[in-house]
Amino acid sequence: MDHLEKHCLIKESQHGFVRKKSCLTNLLVFMEEVTNYLDSGYPVDVIYLDFQKAFDKVPHQRLLMKLAAHGLGGDSLQWIGNWLSNRKQRVVLNGQYSDWRDVLSGVPQGSVLGPILFVIYINDIDDSVNCKILKFADDTKIYQAIYSEEDICKLQTDLCNLVAWSEDWQMLFNVDKCKVMHMGYNNRHFDYLMSGSKLESVNEEKDLGVIVSDDLKWEKHCSAAVSKANRILGMIKRNFTDRSKEVIIPLYKSLVRPHLEYCYQIWNPNYSKDIDLVEAWKACNIETKACNVEL
Repeated sequence: MDHLEKHCLIKESQHGFVRKKSCLTNLLVFMEEVTNYLDSGYPVDVIYLDFQKAFDKVPHQRLLMKLAAHGLGGDSLQWIGNWLSNRKQRVVLNGQYSDWRDVLSGVPQGSVLGPILFVIYINDIDDSVNCKILKFADDTKIYQAIYSEEDICKLQTDLCNLVAWSEDWQMLFNVDKCKVMHMGYNNRHFDYLMSGSKLESVNEEKDLGVIVSDDLKWEKHCSAAVSKANRILGMIKRNFTDRSKEVIIPLYKSLVRPHLEYCYQIWNPNYSKDIDLVEAWKACNIETKACNVEL
């Protein structure tokens, strides 16, 4: 990582497993640019891409070639090659074991090094597009302000280039799960194609845990966050008989509040009904009534 950061080898579009970047920084960059376009009166088309089993599909020899291209060599490259090779896996279910099978591709998930290797492998995907692109590991989206017919063609060309890249590097997209969102007034709602299939058009999409709608209103996300918090609170009530302050407060702060505060810089509501819905939980009114604890 020191080598990658020193020489600025990781593209700025990557926000996953990179120092001082996160889901929040990814969404902040995205929302800043999209809202500027919309405020200027230009519609925006956003395409959410989905890789097929991304971390499990990375070809080892191609990965080692890309590591060498990033200046990693010598013992470090040989060690990584040895670490990836000769791996086996099997499935265990109810005490029954399957036969061992060779692992021919993919980076080991649950490891520290695996996500970094994946980030390096898809680092050059930016070179295939001329539109804006943002990534968080394998969560990738491209978007373009639609000024004219040329911008539509530009975005479609980028999709064709991405398909070609995915085939060259054996990282195919799951086209059925790739979506397009049309934002802004006077949007032409153009049909985009990937591998000959028309992309599904959606009015909302969960982007890194935040529900983004084509009108940039946050009612759906506020409702979803409060609903999730409510379910977790119900779980706490069913499983913890001790309703003392010493027990409830840590549970509430660690299990409930994170769902109400995750990336709130993005979706902080401006409508009274949404504010009242979320703030009622932050004030712990429901919690107080349920557990008789003053938080």
